Amino acid sequence: MAENDVLKLNNVGMKFNLSKEKVDSLKEYFIKLLKGQLRYDEFWALKDISFSVGAGDRLGILGLNGAGKSTLLKVVAGVFKPTNGTVERQGVIAPLIELGAGFDPQYTGRENIYLYGAVLGYRHKVIDEKLQEIIDFSELKDFIDVPLKNYSSGMKARLGFAIATIVEPDILILDEVLSVGDAKFRKKSEAKLMKLIDKGITVLFVSHNTDQVRKICNKAMILEKGKVISFGEVNEIADIYDKMTDK
Repeated sequence: MAENDVLKLNNVGMKFNLSKEKVDSLKEYFIKLLKGQLRYDEFWALKDISFSVGAGDRLGILGLNGAGKSTLLKVVAGVFKPTNGTVERQGVIAPLIELGAGFDPQYTGRENIYLYGAVLGYRHKVIDEKLQEIIDFSELKDFIDVPLKNYSSGMKARLGFAIATIVEPDILILDEVLSVGDAKFRKKSEAKLMKLIDKGITVLFVSHNTDQVRKICNKAMILEKGKVISFGEVNEIADIYDKMTDK
């Protein structure tokens, strides 16, 4: 990995085995497994992915639904171990990959702040010091002691973003998070993100909104059927994607 790089993927592939047949119970699954009767189709969600990201870069990841964007972010974050290839990382990663990831729906918002903070590697003392700031930014004061199962998707996104950005990570991973919730909070989140960018954090940002990608990112890539088909300067790549989607 080059001296300035904080992330490098080399020939990364991610394969899933998709069952060909319906299994109605765990018992039936184990019986068929022991008898060797389970049949699978191989599905490669990612194929030969290679790229590097330097410190302070903001990489926009574009692609249609099913292109492999979320799978790629999960591989980068360490949620999935790639079937092939290698992933090298430097520093602390804060992933906001999907709504509710790292949360327990039975716990209150307050309890989930500590839970998700621990997942991100933040010490209990740090969360103690930042607790009120997290609550204030998320604008969830009246709901902070309500179980998360009663939160809307927008409320979960607010809480997750507030926790992930309260301490400056080296790499921030965002998967469509800024598209959830009301317009006022989206602007507030964008402003917070731009402050972090000014401080030099690295961002991986998935969005279908090329205007948002142009605003936040300096580089971009397009995924199609698990492969990188374009990689380069953000405006050039966003123009290609707009033509692909007839925007």
